[in-house]
Amino acid sequence: MKRGFIYLLLVSVAVSVSSCSDKKRKPSIVFMPDMYYPVAYDPYMEADFEYWPERNGEKSNVSLFNERYQMTALWPAEGSVARTDEQMILPWEFKNTLEDYNKTKAITKSPLDPANRKKDLERGEKLYGQTCTVCHGDTGDGQGSIVQTKAYSGVPTYAEREMSVGSVYHVIMYGKNAMGSYAGQLTPVDRWRVAEYVMNLRAKSLQASGAPAATPTGETETSAGQAETTTE
Repeated sequence: MKRGFIYLLLVSVAVSVSSCSDKKRKPSIVFMPDMYYPVAYDPYMEADFEYWPERNGEKSNVSLFNERYQMTALWPAEGSVARTDEQMILPWEFKNTLEDYNKTKAITKSPLDPANRKKDLERGEKLYGQTCTVCHGDTGDGQGSIVQTKAYSGVPTYAEREMSVGSVYHVIMYGKNAMGSYAGQLTPVDRWRVAEYVMNLRAKSLQASGAPAATPTGETETSAGQAETTTE
């Protein structure tokens, strides 16, 4: 047992001694230098494509970079889809507070292009049916399928609510009371479309009942002619 331990110790010492040397060695050729020495780029910096040594000022052998004046931030690839809506919608600046919710009631016009109103309402109707009908009902009477099964109650009708297209957007954005936020399900432009469709349903309900539509600003206007259908 002791002899085996001594042999193991001697082998370890021999390996340690043989590994020590004062001989200087040159590193071998690096086959893939970009994998060993990555070059980090900042947006819009001039690109340097040489490793050893650096050759600032020389043009890249990549024609695409040369076309962009040696900048590393390039144009999107051909055929890529922009991460924006077809209509430019500015970010919603109102916070999820009661004070800001009350402010949104003064917003009576959406930023959607009026020239696309027919298509926007059609899109809003489709999205409303997918996300809102189960609670609010097809006509906004608060009698959706969930309410009719007695699984949920207390959903108000649009006609009895003091609301505007801005306050509807705000509720879709953040949720209110028992209703949760739908910001994760609807893009900003689609939220406006749904809000426009909700206001269209409300106007038709008021028109059917013959009641005047009280705006959030306190003004009263007749409901005749307010409702718009989604088809010609």
